[in-house]
Amino acid sequence: MTSVAILAQAGQIRNPAIDYHAIAPEMILAGTAFAVLVLDLFLRRHRKWLAMPLAFAGTLAALLATLTLIGSERATFGGTYVVDNYAVLFKIFFLGSALVVLLLSLRYFQDGRFYQGEYYFLLLCSFLGTLTMPSSRDFLMLFISLELVSAPAFLMAGLRKSDPRSNEAALKFFLISVLSTAIMLYGMSLIYGATGSISLEGVARALAGPDGSSNLTLAAILLVVAGFAFKVSAFPFQFWAPDTYEGSPVPVAAFLSVSSKAAGFAGLLQIMFVAFAPQADFWAPIFAVFCLFTMTIGNLVALQQRQVVRLFAYSSIAQAGYILLPFALAGLTPDVDRDAFSAVMLYILIYGVMNLGAFAVIVGMSRESPGLLVSDFAGLGQRAPALAAAMTLFLVSLAGVPPTAGFWAKFFIFSAAISRGGIGTVLAIAMVVNSVISLGYYFSIVRAMWLEPITEPVRPLRFSPAIVGVAVVAGAAIFAVFFYPDLFAQFPPVSTLVGQ
Repeated sequence: MTSVAILAQAGQIRNPAIDYHAIAPEMILAGTAFAVLVLDLFLRRHRKWLAMPLAFAGTLAALLATLTLIGSERATFGGTYVVDNYAVLFKIFFLGSALVVLLLSLRYFQDGRFYQGEYYFLLLCSFLGTLTMPSSRDFLMLFISLELVSAPAFLMAGLRKSDPRSNEAALKFFLISVLSTAIMLYGMSLIYGATGSISLEGVARALAGPDGSSNLTLAAILLVVAGFAFKVSAFPFQFWAPDTYEGSPVPVAAFLSVSSKAAGFAGLLQIMFVAFAPQADFWAPIFAVFCLFTMTIGNLVALQQRQVVRLFAYSSIAQAGYILLPFALAGLTPDVDRDAFSAVMLYILIYGVMNLGAFAVIVGMSRESPGLLVSDFAGLGQRAPALAAAMTLFLVSLAGVPPTAGFWAKFFIFSAAISRGGIGTVLAIAMVVNSVISLGYYFSIVRAMWLEPITEPVRPLRFSPAIVGVAVVAGAAIFAVFFYPDLFAQFPPVSTLVGQ
């Protein structure tokens, strides 16, 4: 009899109870990814696109399974995996984003010389990592989830094998991500050595003790923060994003800009507001510096861009700066922490809708103008007025101009910063200034669509029904949230995660 069997017989080893209802969305998505990979083996080249409807159906089934978890509080795998309001909200967001990215991918990958089955398999694997991220309640699960998001994305970024820019994008993304992973993992190992725990709550209890502010723990916090800063493309670790976005297939750039970034923030929220909350006085000023430089550099460099995907890469960096602002407000009072936490959540939700809507139009334009320069959008208001109007709405919302949901996204962060006072007021002013700067490059696209003449005869553009549908739904959501902000604002009971 083996030693494991002896210990099990003695009752010293117990199989942890698994709540299959809690992990149903993940099981469905993982099964769908496997089914897509197997189906691809039997499809002829001209039928490879059939992998997308299967992936879409599986993702929709996972979304329906997630909806059955609303309002529930479930823990499995010994408490390392928790399903609560916070996790369910993020899962719904990620699965909704997956459906949009799949819709945007169908025509794009069907028209090009891509390995479609492999792409949909990799995409579902990355989204599986986004689902596990908000439910992870220890550093090991968070690390595995983050790598599950990132590793398939390396390959997706380089799917345009004949394009040197795509090869460069994949290589740069891989090297920088591996470096950030090493830094983050080293920081996590130091946290375990200093606290004797890898659970978020266990680390929080240890950091609240007399040895919580030792040089070792503070250095570990810095390393973990630096690792996540790479993942969310925050200053000074943002330099990989523009080249990676530009070289990747456009739907992959949409995934990186929204879902991958949001997954990084989902993990960062838990680590900073739960595990590292007792040391907020140490790390909040660091986030103030990150926030200020990230939003400023992103906006200033975006002003000089003429390639639209690259412009949106710098826009994404600037938006990450706005999302980082509430982290700099932590540590004053529990009420301020909850307001800051809720502001981050709300901004991520609204940003996802705005950016995915804009990328829908960009994907549609990529068939007509593969270079995707700002000048390629000239005359779009005459050639496809409905899509040009939708794109204008998304750009105005990203700038935070009413009457759009982007206004409320910035307003809630601004309000949280003003209520904090001190450094919060300074950062609020900086955010307003940067929002004004962003009007320059957002409206450069608007000006091209509506005011710049086109030399060739005007001919209407035809967009796929998927592109039109995504743009219409996203545009309607942006207006709906502006006129009824409680539509999203009611979600942040998830902020109860703070202070538990």
